[in-house]
Amino acid sequence: MAPSTSDQHSPELAAYPGMSPAGSTAVGRDQVRTVFGQVMGLVAATVAFTALGAYIGRNLSGGTGIVFFIAAFACIFGLQFATARGREQLAVGLLFGLGLALGLAVAPVLNAYAKTDPAALWQAAGATAATVAGLGAIGYATRRDLSSWARFLFWALVALIVFGVVLIFVNIPHANIIYAVLGIVIFGGYAILDFNRLRRADMSSSVPIAASIFLDIFNIFLFFLQLFGNESN
Repeated sequence: MAPSTSDQHSPELAAYPGMSPAGSTAVGRDQVRTVFGQVMGLVAATVAFTALGAYIGRNLSGGTGIVFFIAAFACIFGLQFATARGREQLAVGLLFGLGLALGLAVAPVLNAYAKTDPAALWQAAGATAATVAGLGAIGYATRRDLSSWARFLFWALVALIVFGVVLIFVNIPHANIIYAVLGIVIFGGYAILDFNRLRRADMSSSVPIAASIFLDIFNIFLFFLQLFGNESN
């Protein structure tokens, strides 16, 4: 968690007695805006790399996608390692690599939707944008630290994965819709949490938070795609 505004600017106030507390607050707000702009710029660039990967890999086979999913996981672990070592440029490169790998991984699926049900793609994209914007605004506007949500959301995600495995062997009516809705709810919770973290972040944590928000967007989009695809079918 980033130091509070008062902690960051108290030395300057002591050195320059003429500076008012209002001036310190203005500096703090400028820093918050800078971090927000940095993170959202990284998120937008990573989404662009995902779109590029989806276009490049549109003719790939479904089995190839598994390889790129493994590459995406490698990028996530590498990004965490690079951030811990303070190698920001490497972390940014791995973030963009994550977006490209995930785009390539889902390219065959997106291409199939584009040919058979293009409306589902547009509906999923629009619903994702509206959901992330709304929930992100809630998280960012919430002054209370929501870090306590992390444990609950983690176990909810584990339960969702287990539920998905069960569905392989057990036939439950409308299971795909139930699975998609639960996924949207869980990653919607993560979106609130990650934007709340962004409110307190400094520049050193901009890349990991950008990665988290991107993964929220990516997963919410896929769940909406599954939901709208089921409705059209």
